[in-house]
Amino acid sequence: MKITFIILSFICVTRYCFAQEYTEREYDLEQLLEEIFAIQDQDINYEILYENLAQILSNPIDLNTATEDQLRSLYILNEIQIKNFIAFRNENGALLSVYELQVIDGFDESTISKIIPFVRINSDTDALKSLLQRIRNEENDYLLMRYNRTLEDKRGFLYNPNSTTNYLGSPDRFYSRYRVARAGDFSFGLTVEKDAGETLNWSPTHKQYGFDYNSFHVQIANKGVFKNIILGDYQAQFGQGLILGGGFGVGKGAESITTIRRSNIGFLPYTSLNESGYFRGVAVSLQPANKLMLSTFFSSNWMDGASSTDTTNLFLSSISLTGLHRTENELQKRKIVLETNYGAVIGYRHRSLEVGAIFHETHFSIPIMRSPTLYNQFYFQGTHNTNVSLYLNYAWNNIAFFSEAAYTIGNGNAYVAGVLTSLTRHFDLAILYRNYARDFQSFYSNAFSENVAVQNESGYYLGWKYTFNKQHMVAGYSDLFQFPWLRYRGYTPSTGHEWLIRYTYQPSKTIFFYLQAREETKIRNYNESKNLYSNENATKGNYWINLDYKLSPQLSLKSRIQFSTYDFENSFTTGFALVQDANFNFKRVTLSIRYALFDTDDFDNRQYIYERDVWLAYSFPFYNGIGIRNYILVQYALNRNVDLWVRWSRIQYEDRETIGSGSETIEGNSMNDVKLQARIRF
Repeated sequence: MKITFIILSFICVTRYCFAQEYTEREYDLEQLLEEIFAIQDQDINYEILYENLAQILSNPIDLNTATEDQLRSLYILNEIQIKNFIAFRNENGALLSVYELQVIDGFDESTISKIIPFVRINSDTDALKSLLQRIRNEENDYLLMRYNRTLEDKRGFLYNPNSTTNYLGSPDRFYSRYRVARAGDFSFGLTVEKDAGETLNWSPTHKQYGFDYNSFHVQIANKGVFKNIILGDYQAQFGQGLILGGGFGVGKGAESITTIRRSNIGFLPYTSLNESGYFRGVAVSLQPANKLMLSTFFSSNWMDGASSTDTTNLFLSSISLTGLHRTENELQKRKIVLETNYGAVIGYRHRSLEVGAIFHETHFSIPIMRSPTLYNQFYFQGTHNTNVSLYLNYAWNNIAFFSEAAYTIGNGNAYVAGVLTSLTRHFDLAILYRNYARDFQSFYSNAFSENVAVQNESGYYLGWKYTFNKQHMVAGYSDLFQFPWLRYRGYTPSTGHEWLIRYTYQPSKTIFFYLQAREETKIRNYNESKNLYSNENATKGNYWINLDYKLSPQLSLKSRIQFSTYDFENSFTTGFALVQDANFNFKRVTLSIRYALFDTDDFDNRQYIYERDVWLAYSFPFYNGIGIRNYILVQYALNRNVDLWVRWSRIQYEDRETIGSGSETIEGNSMNDVKLQARIRF
């Protein structure tokens, strides 16, 4: 019976070209990104944030050992699909080919095309080999080298003897990574990076060893009672992320169902370029009994911060998370406070029930004493922070319940609970409630929230998705939230709401079309310059029309119109972007081209648009003002083991004579960036 499954599914899948080379070189992540990622409208570095997800997805999971939480962490499968896959594997044994997914109930063409790049089947014969042999024979073994630079001179690189903001290093950015990994078995990695303006320097007294940023890890998994051991840099994802949410949390987006639940996937190697938000030390997970899991960790890592002194004591007025050390001022903040973290997690799983308890303590070598403002009165102060929590997950038929309750010792509580269900084969529903006290304090949280921090918020979320057939689908959500205390640029307790609706039409594999509308309302201060801090509701609207169409196996096009509105303080402003992409595939060469026009009235209407980039890099620049944006990306497969990328991008403004501010200022109305990358497989 099993060989029949494989033969039938192979015939079905062959015509969809799911060969390994195809998925690595031609699979377009853009459609998946636009579905699962949150709406980009905050002034944060999305490129580094999403690069974290790229690192997780670059290590495909083994379908024969994947847990429900690992499958859930891909944000692709719903609860029914996960349940059907586990049942199929339990009934038929280990999969021999990914093509067997075709015969599992609920795995349609669209689902399989999304999940194929992120899964694999490890050979049973590999288990008989030694660890050294498995490492030597592993295909996921590569060296990555990347260089990029802005061609125009920025003010910080033009030496000014009277300035303290001169960049001390070159305008070149270097990045290199070596990694060999097999999901569920082992992972070894080393990452180094120098940002533009930073120096290469060997100075142990200043805690710099060549490159400004160095990261490493060694992981061994599933060795008897030891389910996971990591030395070096790692993240921790337990419960719903109220205390330990180091993995990638997506937030609210067009994928309105699967993204609201966090996966209980434990410890993960950290390989991102974000120079904060990770642990450095040791993490161990043990399974002393079949249903019991014990996890513990210890971390000691130097952090950046701004130090100050009063009459007798040294303290930190803020912690810096940028990871940039280009000027004398930035170097003075570099690695001045030692952050120590330790904790433990105990988890119990029996069939569809999962419960656990988490303990986490953070200690700073220098006390944090923030400069007081109206809104930060309940932010963390001091040297110690201790959190505890309980989490409970339970699945019954087509209903999955998840929850976590946390408490900061001596301060506030945080609660989150939700339900995912498939009411019919066509209709999925998600409901979530959260309540985070204004004095709840957690440095490594990543739970579902409207705020950037899991603090000072309560709300109700309702997400839904209705699939009419293979061609038509409608999805959306509504979110009602409340801020019990003041927040940044909102100096009064307030309420707000947000909704999104998206219609998708895919009549064939060569055409993909969608319409999307989203609106958000919440208060915002005005008259800030007069220190009056009056406020009123501000409403932001985003509207997208998108069409992907493939003219031939070698040529595909993408057309998009983005439009936004911002209504605040008797002012109604707008912004839009027109985008045309062309993607060519010629045997060993892949070419991507973009031409975009944009016109925005103000910064509140800036347009975030995903751009294709080199492997394991994401580009989410915002278009603001009036101008033109172009880029060209070329990938060339030199041979089976070597891939090369070249990327050139340019932005030209029609409404300004300088670009940027401060040390990042460029004289002129255009900016050009080049990026080179090479990947060598061993």
